[in-house]
Amino acid sequence: MGFNIGSVFLMVAIVSCLISVAHAAQGNAVYYDPPYTPSKCYGNRNKGALVAGVSDALWNGGAACGRRYRVSCVRGANQAPKPCRQGSVVVTVVDYCSRGCNGIINLSKDAFSRIADPNAGNVVIQYNQ
Repeated sequence: MGFNIGSVFLMVAIVSCLISVAHAAQGNAVYYDPPYTPSKCYGNRNKGALVAGVSDALWNGGAACGRRYRVSCVRGANQAPKPCRQGSVVVTVVDYCSRGCNGIINLSKDAFSRIADPNAGNVVIQYNQ
């Protein structure tokens, strides 16, 4: 009895997808307007427009600096009609959101706009590294 290489590849692909979905977490995301500098991690060094600040839940004493998360919108966190857009965005953690952070991840407006309508203001997201 032999193995069909195509079947083995398909099974590996399915298992990989299931593992990546299993490691995704959910939380709320909000956004902040530019400029995105200075930041807690990089000072005045510009790290682009697809950046984020994170709350205590992810900050880990600054170990989150430079960490990249793939973020997608799951649903609105308020009554905004059609808050989510299809797809995801990869952001780099550049800042710490200490007070007044209404989400686990505070996305740059550029990043938020890729996955959600900015008029929604606050959305439930799925994120993973």
